[in-house]
Amino acid sequence: MTKKKKESVNARLWRQAQALMPGGVSSPVRAFKAVGGDPLFFVKGRGAEVVDAEGRRFIDYVGAWGPLILGHAPPAVARALRATLAYGWGFGATHPLEIELASLVQDAFPSMERVRFVSSGTEAAMSAVRLARAATRRELIVKFIGCYHGHADGLLVRAGSGVATFGLPDSPGVVKRLAEKTLVLPYNDAEVFKEAMLRHGERIACVLVEPVAGNMGVVPPVPGFLEALRAGTKHYGALLAFDEVITGFRLGWSGAQAVFKIRPDLTLLGKILGGGLPAAAYGGSAHLMERLAPQGAVYQAGTLSGNPLAMAAGIATLSVLRRTRPYQRLARLTERLARGIEAAGRRKGMALTVNRVGSLWTPFFREPPVLSYISASGTNRTLYARFFRGMLARGVSLPPSALEAAFVSTAHTERQIDRTLEAARKVLKAI
Repeated sequence: MTKKKKESVNARLWRQAQALMPGGVSSPVRAFKAVGGDPLFFVKGRGAEVVDAEGRRFIDYVGAWGPLILGHAPPAVARALRATLAYGWGFGATHPLEIELASLVQDAFPSMERVRFVSSGTEAAMSAVRLARAATRRELIVKFIGCYHGHADGLLVRAGSGVATFGLPDSPGVVKRLAEKTLVLPYNDAEVFKEAMLRHGERIACVLVEPVAGNMGVVPPVPGFLEALRAGTKHYGALLAFDEVITGFRLGWSGAQAVFKIRPDLTLLGKILGGGLPAAAYGGSAHLMERLAPQGAVYQAGTLSGNPLAMAAGIATLSVLRRTRPYQRLARLTERLARGIEAAGRRKGMALTVNRVGSLWTPFFREPPVLSYISASGTNRTLYARFFRGMLARGVSLPPSALEAAFVSTAHTERQIDRTLEAARKVLKAI
């Protein structure tokens, strides 16, 4: 009689999760559908490593999808959380820590003269769009193909054929007439943007963009693209909103707007802002933000907004970043990692390019350049899936999707970069 194979801990947890949650997950990409196989359950994180439910260790380049720029469980954040827990973790009232974190945000982002805290990037984007519509008395918004701004109905849209089309729902449940209020344009195409503004500029409330795209993989802006957005919105009286949920405090202390020297009207922050806990924010000039209730008539509220634990984690994280300014080291480590993976691909004769901006990076299994959603989506996803599984088998955790950003943290060491490159050389040689 054949002995029945013992079920692994991860397999048992996955079976239980699927019986309780849609698809077994609380967020779709975690299900590993894009890369094959069953997802792992991580139960511990320290520094740049995570440990799964079976005790296996992995060098982590997911970093909770970006918030953990200091790595897992950094001592400064852990101390701040313990101190806050001792006094309670929710009051439904304004808390002094909100003032402290708002001051740090204002120090980093002078364009954010007033800050409103929320609990997710989706809330920040949704609220910023509502505010822009109220301020301009216009209905249309512009977004760009491949840029993700959360799952609010009006932002879950894609482009059709032609120069530019009004959005069609990307998900069942999104009402077509609402999606049609969104004009979707190709990222990095300044001429198409100018033509769209010429046609519709006087009806557009705001232009919403990731200054560095991070949700079609990492795609940097080409010279002149962001400048065209700023000039066009000013000319037609629309607002420019930078979604810096990923890039804020990641590309530098003052985010992408300082790197590219462009001041938007509205800024969205998240991820690093909360130090790994649920926190986000949006902000702009005092004149614009005073339209929000209770000062103004634009309503937005949240029971957990400004939660003391999230504020404490954010303050601790930002305080370390402001003091240490680790951005040159992060960029150097990420550059070495990206160029090393590219070199390994070249030795195999493989079409492989790694886009890198600061400590953000994505390997694309295709020839360069990758500067748009069309070119990003041309990556060989089958090869990426094999690369992902091979790296995981060698103790390296990458994003379980070919069109996502990977992240380097201050906790990553030169030795861990070396181990990652050695694993990549072996995997690329084998596929």
